[in-house]
Amino acid sequence: MRFLWPHLLWLLAAVPVLVALYLYLLNRRKRSAIRFASLGIVKAAMGPGQRLRRHIPPLLFLLAMIAMLVAAARPSAVITLPTETRTIVMAIDVSLSMRASDVQPNRLAAAQSAAKAFVKEQPDDVRIGLVSFAGTAAIVQAPTQNREDVVDAIDRLHLQRHTAIGSGLIVSLAALFPDAGIDIEQYVLRPGGRDASRPKPPAAEPKADAKPFTPVPPGSNASAAIILLTDGRRTIGPDPLEVAKMAAERGVRVYTVGFGTPEGGQAQFEGYSMFMAFDGETLKAIAEITKGEYFQAGSESDLRKVYEGLNAKYVLERKETEIAALFAAAAAVLAVVAGLLSVSWFGRYA
Repeated sequence: MRFLWPHLLWLLAAVPVLVALYLYLLNRRKRSAIRFASLGIVKAAMGPGQRLRRHIPPLLFLLAMIAMLVAAARPSAVITLPTETRTIVMAIDVSLSMRASDVQPNRLAAAQSAAKAFVKEQPDDVRIGLVSFAGTAAIVQAPTQNREDVVDAIDRLHLQRHTAIGSGLIVSLAALFPDAGIDIEQYVLRPGGRDASRPKPPAAEPKADAKPFTPVPPGSNASAAIILLTDGRRTIGPDPLEVAKMAAERGVRVYTVGFGTPEGGQAQFEGYSMFMAFDGETLKAIAEITKGEYFQAGSESDLRKVYEGLNAKYVLERKETEIAALFAAAAAVLAVVAGLLSVSWFGRYA
């Protein structure tokens, strides 16, 4: 346990002063009391229980004062509490094909606009992360409840070469399950992935704290989802349908949002006009495998369905929490009990 305002603990120095004052007043009361012929008669009349009982209300009041002074210093502790969690990872395609203008003003701009609108309307308890992918994939923003950070990350996206949809899905799963030991290098950098000329990297050792993986029914994870915003045309990287099966084994639904038209569109690149195809069938297959849903050039109302399909689940989370309220509540209870006992036993406050 630590204190946010530790300098206020100096107020506890008043406790010995209060004890000394109580003993002084008690001794003074004894000297001014009516003298009896025999002190033994008084002690016998009071009894040991009665003599002890007179000190209980002041003792409880002293403990209340100590608890209140400790509360003033704002104690905090790392405790395990149940908390609600819902996590959505948005994987956005930043390949050059997203420059095509068959969706106005272009595919990437439309995807960014839809993503930002979705982020801004989510409740505060939903954590949102961002993954970008082209020839490879990376976590641009780890899942967070800070909406401004996610929107800023969306605005920073820029176009790159190639399209590795499978890599985007792998990295999104790693963002959802950071402790699951998902070997990103094995899938993203293997031969046939980003660069077939590169040898397969050595398999990474599983994390010591990685939890054993047990497949679950597709779509059964009601607290996590991936939103894949792309034109669906894979040019490199792992097979997105195989990666979709990995997501399905973890119960994660992948909601695919296709930006493009069946006819495709033109994109300008280094002074040349290039035709960019659109692959909606792959996106439909990914959604079907994971029990998700496919949207065409998703609008804000379409993306809202993603959140409506998520339910909060309670997990145990260890985090530092201020517990001053507990000490303040204890102080209040002790003070009330002290007052009630004093009135009940002696007909007055101690």
